[in-house]
Formats: sequence, structure tokens, C-alpha cells
Amino acid sequence: MNIYVNEITGIADAIVSMFMSKRSWTREMETEIRAVCDRVLTRHGKINADADAGDLEQYSTWLDNLLKWGWQHITMLRFIDMSVTVQGLHRAGQDDWDSHAARFGNRIIRSSTRLAEFGYEVSDWYADKIVPTDLALEYLGISAPERIEKDGVTFVRTVNGYIREDVKDSADVKRGLYMLSIPSNFIFKINLTEWGHVFKERNSRGNANPEVKMCCEKIADQITEFQPKLDRELFLKIKN
Repeated sequence: MNIYVNEITGIADAIVSMFMSKRSWTREMETEIRAVCDRVLTRHGKINADADAGDLEQYSTWLDNLLKWGWQHITMLRFIDMSVTVQGLHRAGQDDWDSHAARFGNRIIRSSTRLAEFGYEVSDWYADKIVPTDLALEYLGISAPERIEKDGVTFVRTVNGYIREDVKDSADVKRGLYMLSIPSNFIFKINLTEWGHVFKERNSRGNANPEVKMCCEKIADQITEFQPKLDRELFLKIKN
């Protein structure tokens, strides 16, 4: 399984939002915030360590104040979005991740078992733990018939079982034999406030599937690599 945090966006917006409630905002201030963020952050939202020291200090001060208030005034942190691509999480784990679709603002698209075909592949976590029946028979030197008859109807052999011959090429039928251990790829976006909730539910100390917890922790690691102040302590503290 591979995890890719692609970018973190909206930090300048979140900082600007901090000055709105008490009417301390001015357009000049907002322009300066955006200019500093443009100089300090790469286009993917990572901190540019080679940026001007004064800009880095100003950015750090703003971000400290944003996080000081944002963990409880959570609308501010909703301005910060993370884009994440996941490669190879098993399908059942993908279903677990899909349960948070509302937290993603429904911004999640995954590999379809209807539009894509799967063979005997399983996710990395399952690779040394299970052997599909077809492969087990092959290892044992046992040949399964290519066709079987059931109640006078012919079924042909395919991945993980048999399909009625007249529908053997139907994607909708083939998916009925796919195992929940097949690897799935997906891309999603989530804001920082909602990520706090997902992290609380799916981190290594929770009750999620082991591979789902690995996925969650790897995402957390990469978010913190982008922005060191966006760390596990903050994720757990955010009210949502």
C-alpha cells in the first residue's frame, strides 16, 4: 500500500478567517497574508525552508494563532484542505474508508469493481496471510474443471469460481466473485476539521482493521511532513 498526500491548500484562507470575527480584517492585511503564504509555501503547501526568515517567522506566528483558536472554532480549520491518493488498500478497508464520505464532502473516487477487472491479486497486508482457493488447488496440483453443470445449466471457470456461461463476460456478474482482499486505489479530499474526526476513529490506537489503521497513520505522517504544526496532538484535540 502506498500513500500520497498530494497537497495542502487553503492555509491563507484559514489565516484570513481568523481576523474576520472581531473586524480586525482589512483588505491590505489579507493581501499581505496571501503574499507571505505565497513566498513561504510551495504550490503543494509544503514549507519552503529557504524562504526569507522574516516571512517564515510571520507565517509561523499566524499559524500558531490559527491553531490556538481553530481547534475549538472549527470552521476556521475547514478552510484547510488535504488531497490524498491511496494505492492498494484492500477493498473491505476501502469500504471502511468510504463510511466517512460525508466527512470528505463526498469527494472520494475509487477503483470500480464494475468498470475494472481484478484477478487473484490481494493487498500487501493480506499477501502472506491468505491463499485464494484457485491458487491453493494449483499449488496442490489439483486441476479444477473448466466447466461444470448445475441443474442443467453450464457454468464456466473464472477468477474465484464459476459464472453461468451466457453471462461470463458481464462485468456486473464477474464482480460477484471478487474477494474483499483485492487492492483498491482511491483519491479523496478532506478538510482539517473533518480529518481530526477520521484520525480519532482510524488511528493505530483504535479498533479499525490493521491495514486501515496503517493507511490512517501514513496519511498523518505525511500531513505533518508538509506542515509540522499539523500533528497528531492537534488532530486529536480538534472538536468535531
